[in-house]
Amino acid sequence: MPNARPSHHPKRRALIALGVLLSAVPLASGGLAAQGTASSGATAWPSRSIRLVIPFPPGGATDIIGRTLAQKLTTQLGQPVVVDNRPGAGGTLGSAEVAKAPADGYTLLLATTSTHSVAPSLFKTMPYSAERDFTPVSEVATATNVLIVAPTVNARDVRSLIALAKGAPDTLNYASSGNGTIVHLQAELFRQMAGISLTHVPYKGTALAIPDLISGQTQLLFDSLVSALPHIKSGKVKALAVTSAARTPLLPSVPTVIESGLPGYEVNTYFGLFGPAGLSRDIQQRLLREVQVAVNSADARERFAAQGTEPVGGTPDALAALMRSETVKWKRVIDAGQVRVE
Repeated sequence: MPNARPSHHPKRRALIALGVLLSAVPLASGGLAAQGTASSGATAWPSRSIRLVIPFPPGGATDIIGRTLAQKLTTQLGQPVVVDNRPGAGGTLGSAEVAKAPADGYTLLLATTSTHSVAPSLFKTMPYSAERDFTPVSEVATATNVLIVAPTVNARDVRSLIALAKGAPDTLNYASSGNGTIVHLQAELFRQMAGISLTHVPYKGTALAIPDLISGQTQLLFDSLVSALPHIKSGKVKALAVTSAARTPLLPSVPTVIESGLPGYEVNTYFGLFGPAGLSRDIQQRLLREVQVAVNSADARERFAAQGTEPVGGTPDALAALMRSETVKWKRVIDAGQVRVE
C-alpha cells in the first residue's frame, strides 16, 4: 500500500492547529503560575508609590543623595519614589518610623553612619535596634570630609598642627555641628589618636561654625567637602587634609590625614538603603539591582561627585558588615571621650 500523503484539506489543517494550541495551554498556564508563585513579591511589587524616608532636614548631603536616588528609582521602577524628610534626634526619629513600618517594600530608609553606627552608643535609650529592626539593601554612597583650619593657625599640615597642639595644650578650639555628631566624633577620634588636648565648641550645624572659624575664634573643623569647598577656594580657610584613605578629585592637591602626619586615621560616612525587618528577599534583591543601576548612571555619578561622595551599590551583606564594624569603631571613640547625648 502506498504511503499515505498528508491531507491538505482546509478543515483538517484548522483542526490540527487548534488541537496543538489547546494542548499547549495547560503547560503555559502551569508555567506562569509557577513563575508567579516563585517570585510573587518581585512581580507584584511595586504597584504604588514608595516612600523614602530621609531622617535629616532638606539640603544636606543625605537629602541630596536620597533625592538623586529617588529620581532614578522612580524612572526605573515605574512608580513614584517620594522623599519624606523626618529630621530629629540625630536621625533617630525618622529611622524609628521606618523600623515600625510594614515590611512590604513601600517604606524605605536612607540611613547613615550617624543613625546606624553612632546613635546606638551615643544615646542611653534607642527607639530601634539598628541590627534587628532593619533589612539592609545596599550602601548607596560614601563620603569623605576635610580638616580645615583658621587662616591664623600656624600649621601647614597635620604633623605641624599636632605639634602646635602639643606645645600649647588646650589652646586650640575645634568646632562641630553639635555634640555627638559625626563632625564632632571624627575630631574626637583625631584628638585621641594624636594624643593632644583640644577644646570642643559645638554649634547647631557647621554653617554657623564657619564664620567663627574664619574670624579665628575657633581654630579647626572637620567639615563636609561641599560645605567647606567655597571657603577653601576663596582662601578664607586652609585645608590641611581629607579624612579618606585616598585623595579626592575635588581637592587633588590636599593630602590625606594618613599621609600628612597621623597614620591609621580614616573616616568615611556611609549612606545605606534599608527596609524594615522582614522585607522579602525578592524585594530586597530587586531593590539591590535597581540601586546598582541607579548609582552607576552617568548623571547620578556626576551629582554625587559634586557632593564629594562616591557611588557604591554594594551588597546587603557588605552593608551589614560595614554597619557592624563602624559601630564598634565609634563606640570605642564615644566611650573613650565620654561623649553622651541625653
